[in-house]
Amino acid sequence: MNTSDSTDFCLRLARAATTLSRRFDSGLGNHFGISFADYQLLRQLVRAPGGKLRRVDLAERLGLTASGVTRSLLPLEKIGLVGRQSDPRDARVGYALITPAGSELVTNADALVDQISNEFTTGTDAAQLGALSGLLGRIAGISASQV
Repeated sequence: MNTSDSTDFCLRLARAATTLSRRFDSGLGNHFGISFADYQLLRQLVRAPGGKLRRVDLAERLGLTASGVTRSLLPLEKIGLVGRQSDPRDARVGYALITPAGSELVTNADALVDQISNEFTTGTDAAQLGALSGLLGRIAGISASQV
């Protein structure tokens, strides 16, 4: 079977993404009781101006549907990591906001995510990581500020 270099890369990328997600899920679940998807959502809120985002903007940043974000937010709201806020000018617009507990959890989880990330990238120089990160961002349609 002869596959092109781009197909080989994409298949390896998909396998790597699965491997990374499993490792992040395991570490974050064991230490903080959240999934990797939860961490990514919380991290987006922490990095947002004022610690809040419209749900539709959060969905776009995470590559989810608006209903998918709503489903993801519900358990995080129940445990006090995120809250809801309505727009006083438009009742149809809803914001998700990080709580102090959610912000603290992300700060603590960042160290574990950094540790796991370093384990996977040991031996790779900064230039290689930068180039690959740029390519992955282009594939995902995101900029560095949206990570």
